[in-house]
This record gives sequence, C-alpha cells and structure tokens, in this order.
Amino acid sequence: MRFACLGSGSRGNATLVEAGRTRVLVDCGFSVREAERRLAALGVAPHELSAILVTHEHSDHIGGVGALARRHGIAVWATRGTWSHGGLGEVPEPREFNCHAPFALDDLAVNPFPVPHDAREPSQFVFGDGARTFGVLTDSGNITPHIVRQLARCDALLLECNHDEAMLAAGPYPAALKQRVGGQFGHLSNAQSAALLGELDTSALQHLVAAHLSEQNNTSALARTALAEVLDCEDEWIAVAAQGEVLDWRSID
Repeated sequence: MRFACLGSGSRGNATLVEAGRTRVLVDCGFSVREAERRLAALGVAPHELSAILVTHEHSDHIGGVGALARRHGIAVWATRGTWSHGGLGEVPEPREFNCHAPFALDDLAVNPFPVPHDAREPSQFVFGDGARTFGVLTDSGNITPHIVRQLARCDALLLECNHDEAMLAAGPYPAALKQRVGGQFGHLSNAQSAALLGELDTSALQHLVAAHLSEQNNTSALARTALAEVLDCEDEWIAVAAQGEVLDWRSID
C-alpha cells in the first residue's frame, strides 16, 4: 500500500491511496485542470481512479469532485448527510457509505469514522490492504475516544495540524472565525494533534504527515516540532503536506 497528497490546506485538499489494483482519491478541492496536473505529477491518469471518497461538503474538499467525476466517469462515495448538501451535483456513479460501517473497494479496505466538524455528516478514514493501515484525520474540532480507537497502531498517519494556538489568537482572522477554527467543531491545533499522537501506539509508525496547515496561523516548523517532541524523533522525519505542491508517494511496507 502507498499514499500521496495532491495538496492540503484551505485552498484545496486531495489525498491518493493505492493498494494492489485499487486507487482511491480522498476529496478533491482543486479544479479539474489542477487535479489532473497534480495526478500526472504522481504518474496517475484520472481514468485509473477506482473512486473518489468525500469526507464532507466544504468547498476545499469537494470543489472539483463533481466535475472530475463527470469528466472521467469516476464513482463518488459520500455519507447521506454529505449527499444531502447538494454540492457534489450530478455524478455518474453516486454511492453512499455509513461512517460507522467498514466496506471494501476491490483491494482496499475502508474503515470510515465520524469526526466533530461543522458539516452535515463528516467522516475520516483508515485504509488497509490486509497487512498495513493508513489513517487520515483532518477537519476535526477535537479528539474523541472513538478517534483514538480508530487510529490505534496505524502504520502511517496523515494528521491535521491546522494552527498554532498562539498564532491563531494573535492573527488576522475576525473573532468569529477564530472561534470557529479553534472551537469544538473546527480544526485541530498542533497541540491537539500532538496530544492525540501521545495517546496512540506508534510502535509500527512508518510515516507521519502533518496536513491542512493554515497559511496564516501556522508554520511547518511549528507543526513538525510539536509532533516530533511526542515521537522523540528529528523534526525532519515528519513530512508536511503543503498547499502549493504535491507530496510524493510514500510506501507502507
């Protein structure tokens, strides 16, 4: 199994997961042309995608989903709550999943789980190939015991480090937006993600990627340092999924 990130941040998110003959795109917040360009940088053509899985209906996650699916005939999976928003539009193969029920997409096992975020029925995922697991957690306002159980002993993690709490407090956002981002249904701070990491069994961890960093309220250095302190590793070992560039394939052996 392996994974890559087309980009991550408030202007667009998409993560690629591959196991055997199965390639799945998690979200697509980029235009079709930009998504195609970033997929090509990873050696993937859109028609080779088995499905697009949608975490929730915010535009930085679904902005390009419908158009990409329609152009290339890709199945789209989302929760009933996400479909009810209507933002995905008409797609060639609409599918629904229950965020409390694991399912399979050919060679890839998909274990969705609910998260506290200001969306209709938001979900995140743990993927597996029968031997290894890859956990994805972004767009969560806080850490629940269920999230901890779902991410226990993953072999790789993509983990939200949206903001540094001091930078958010002193930053340019209006007070209401600061409250939303830092609230119980907003986004995880560096400190919250580090605390989560401290609760997990990381003995099998091969890759850790910090994701969904705010360009106004965080830095790569701060996110890396917060996570590295928990793992007692070098800051550079932790990768960062940036907004403007592709994070290349990471193999989970």
